[in-house]
Amino acid sequence: MAGWHRVTALSLGLLLLLLARSSGRPAETCPGDEPRRAARPPVVLIPGDLGNQLEAKLDKPSVVHYICYKKTDVFFTLWLNLELLIPVAIDCWIDNIRLIYNSTTHTSSSPPGVDVRVPGFGKTYSVEYLDPSKRSVGMYFFSIVQAMVEWGYTRDDDVRGAPYDWRKAPNENKEYFLALQQMIEEMAEKAGGPVVLIAHSMGNMYTLYFLNQQPQAWKDRYVKAFVCLGPPWAGVAKTLRVVTSGDNNRIPVISPLKIRSQQRTAISTNWLLPYAHSWPKDQVLIQTPSTNYTVRDYERLYSDIGFGDGWLMRKDTEPLVSDLMPPAVEVHCLYGSGVPTAEAFAYSDKFPDVEPTVVYGDGDGTVNLQSAVQCRRWVGRQKQPVTLKELPGNEHVNMLTNFTTVAYIKTVLFGP
Repeated sequence: MAGWHRVTALSLGLLLLLLARSSGRPAETCPGDEPRRAARPPVVLIPGDLGNQLEAKLDKPSVVHYICYKKTDVFFTLWLNLELLIPVAIDCWIDNIRLIYNSTTHTSSSPPGVDVRVPGFGKTYSVEYLDPSKRSVGMYFFSIVQAMVEWGYTRDDDVRGAPYDWRKAPNENKEYFLALQQMIEEMAEKAGGPVVLIAHSMGNMYTLYFLNQQPQAWKDRYVKAFVCLGPPWAGVAKTLRVVTSGDNNRIPVISPLKIRSQQRTAISTNWLLPYAHSWPKDQVLIQTPSTNYTVRDYERLYSDIGFGDGWLMRKDTEPLVSDLMPPAVEVHCLYGSGVPTAEAFAYSDKFPDVEPTVVYGDGDGTVNLQSAVQCRRWVGRQKQPVTLKELPGNEHVNMLTNFTTVAYIKTVLFGP
């Protein structure tokens, strides 16, 4: 979810919109002594949807178009690779990045002969720029990391990235969480003090899930604070459009229906549909000439759009953080407001294979305001402080380069 945001849930729209706008020493400890706090706490960056690079290697039994590669000898950049997101070539890309859902095992996998891996775990390059060529359109966490370097941090040492396969929900990324836990422990032990977790967008949901699995003693020892940037705690309304009719953000060379076929397959798209714990149960999210759909009508919606697997994906993932259990660590929740944000969609009688009329509400352009502010429910429900900071006019991805955001992070790390 970065300068190039997710082609599945929180964002083909944002992705294509961006296209259009063309050293201090670690503290030492002695046996039996309480560890001394580091002058600056180590930091782990958890990206959002589309928020880190993906690579692929091919040995496919068949291809969808004669121009598509059937076999590659090495891994190549699957995300973000601008050369693959053009007419015709995008057919190859869709076929390689899509997931296949198994309704028996309730798991997903890449197509036969497609090996997808996540590069750069424990390093920052994969989350600083989504495009390895470092084009500005793919800039993501770079501004924050560069500021931290100026404050005395060292890339890949006391500031590190934790990229993951953002096509999937936490229930299919168990190895990732084990690696994340180990990295946090190693960084904290080396620094002599706990770690600050900084997450963006869907990365906040991943981080909340992770923290809710940890014993309190572990969190007390290893986590100093959790900084939440643009969190979609209650899901995002625009995912409804993605699974229903696809979303190309009015870029005519890409068919919404074509990209829909891939967008639907991402488990995390369906995980991020709006949640009943925060959306009014009678609020119409999708309107057609014959039917209105609310948060209580997802099973019928999936049936009516001919995507039965989507309902299974939703049931698989809905319980993961649906109760929004407090993370029981210090929380700083930053969110944008005042940017028109899709909150409902009206379709003609050609539903679902037609572009809808969009109804806009408040938010950061991607995450609805009523979703982002749900961290306020933790105030008083955990002993650790919970701070909310509204950023008027801040767009979902641009907030990562905003001076106010960077300055706030500095106060969390070094104090006011």
